[in-house]
Amino acid sequence: MILIVAFFAFWEWSAEAKLYNPLFTSYPSEIFRDLIEFYVSGDLIKHASITLKEAFLGLFYGSLAGIIAGLILGQFKSLGKILLPIITAIHGIPQLTLAPVYILWFGLGIASKVFLAALMVFFHVFFSTYAGIQNVDKKLIESANLLGAGKVQTLIHVVLPTSMPFILSGVRVGVGSSLVGAIIGEYIGASAGFGWMIAYASSYFNIARVMACILILLIVGIFLNFFLDKVEEYLLRWRGRENLVIENSKKIS
Repeated sequence: MILIVAFFAFWEWSAEAKLYNPLFTSYPSEIFRDLIEFYVSGDLIKHASITLKEAFLGLFYGSLAGIIAGLILGQFKSLGKILLPIITAIHGIPQLTLAPVYILWFGLGIASKVFLAALMVFFHVFFSTYAGIQNVDKKLIESANLLGAGKVQTLIHVVLPTSMPFILSGVRVGVGSSLVGAIIGEYIGASAGFGWMIAYASSYFNIARVMACILILLIVGIFLNFFLDKVEEYLLRWRGRENLVIENSKKIS
């Protein structure tokens, strides 16, 4: 906390002392005033609700599709050998270059932003889920089969819990990707949202508004990661905490 306060204090002082051109980064005090104006005018709630709705829908649909596809391709090896190279090749295409195509397909409304965000989330969650399925201990599956568990029971009670750390890791990365996808879609073609606001403010050299939007997205990212920490702590409560530090209580005589 002290480092954050010191950083903003140094930023304010260096800008006021003209150690660099404040046109490029603005002042912390000016950004704070712009945040208040942004909120009082009602534009903050309007643009935030649009961007967050696009990001959350993209995160939900992308995670759901990624988990389902990862489970299917992980269970059916032959199908995975066919489709995995195709998915990997598509993932290698920068989605920024395809964003105008998605807008052409789905229009300037919310559908194109949700699709772009969901697609970016899908790849992270899919590859994490697929890796988790591949790393399931075969002895656990054999033990479940010996106890009379069917394929669905083994999937629900053995495969999914064992793969959950991998899945949550993909979702955690997908949180940032969903916001990036929504912002990129708005930046290219939209009439509202933080991406549109950043592009609009940049065209008028309103750097304070640009930095205010970035600060809000930073706070949203911190909150979502905190929420995911709680979700991970609940879902993985069965897993003991491990530490790389080896403590030896024995005294060497």
